[in-house]
Amino acid sequence: MTADDHIVFIVDDDERIREALGELLDSHGMRAIAFESACDYVRADKPDVAACLILDIELPDINGLDLQSQIADRDHPPIVFITGHGDIPSSVRAIKHGAVDFLTKPFSDADLMAAIHAAIAEDRKKRSERAELDMLRRHYLDLTPREREVLPLVVSGLLNKQAAAELGISEVTLQIHRRNVMQKMAAASLADLVRIAERLEIPITHSRRVGGN
Repeated sequence: MTADDHIVFIVDDDERIREALGELLDSHGMRAIAFESACDYVRADKPDVAACLILDIELPDINGLDLQSQIADRDHPPIVFITGHGDIPSSVRAIKHGAVDFLTKPFSDADLMAAIHAAIAEDRKKRSERAELDMLRRHYLDLTPREREVLPLVVSGLLNKQAAAELGISEVTLQIHRRNVMQKMAAASLADLVRIAERLEIPITHSRRVGGN
């Protein structure tokens, strides 16, 4: 991990806390950007790298838990909450809504760094999964309309002749479309194609007119 491939955002209205956290992170070779308020954080341009958000509960403009709820539908980094006034309901709410950790001041440097590393690792994983899904969506858009009809029939388990009958085409033509689908979707096997279809949430529907009701 290098300072250029990740960042830690700090949102705390206490300047001493912001400075102390910044120095701690710098001593561990980690880049940090600090904000005094939630509004400043939300408005700021943020680098497109793996990140972690260290968020205080009590802020001048909004409660940290409310900020967590507001940005829940956006691509935001995993949150590590810090607070001097921790209570069980707040910690339960924070963790339930996806926070990596909920630390009560004073906390140890080791506990904070462990939470930060866990948060950045989680963000890396989410980013990787998101990038893979974006790639699969691009591959799917490259399919012809007919190939998009073939895909759900193939992954549903129909034989080639059954899928061909569903579409009113010859089995040979179906096999050509199936091969094109496999190539364009970069599927190494039928099982791989099934996994891809599940990731893309492609509905599998057919009437099974051949060999069924």
